Amino acid sequence: MNQMNGYDYEDLEPGMSATFAKTITEADIVLFAAASGDNNAMHINEEFARTTQFKGRIAHGMLTASVISAAIAGRLPGPGTVYLSQNVRFRAPVRPGDTVLATVSITEMFPDKRRVSLCTVCTVNGKVVVDGDAIVMPTSAITREK
Repeated sequence: MNQMNGYDYEDLEPGMSATFAKTITEADIVLFAAASGDNNAMHINEEFARTTQFKGRIAHGMLTASVISAAIAGRLPGPGTVYLSQNVRFRAPVRPGDTVLATVSITEMFPDKRRVSLCTVCTVNGKVVVDGDAIVMPTSAITREK
């Protein structure tokens, strides 16, 4: 692993995986609403949210899914990775105070373009809340040497 750039493409293989955990705070939800412009009352108004099927506020789905990005950027492949695509399915709500555990696992490698396919899963207390797959472009020792 290159400490400045994470794993290079040449260091990766299918089956490798990594995790990153993040507790979703009240501040995270408020800041995400401000940054994204998504001020849905489901996320920011407890009184309204109590009247919904969730019986209380929930975190933005994309805030929860962003923990996947942290796992990719910080763990596997790591710093220097370019995130190219993400398919995501929201399976269950995440509430303020929940700790989201994102796991990314290499499922396939594409040597011609030095791309990597990842299975991406977020859980809270063992329950899947988000899942999907991603395509990323890690750093490469070969391109760095040119």
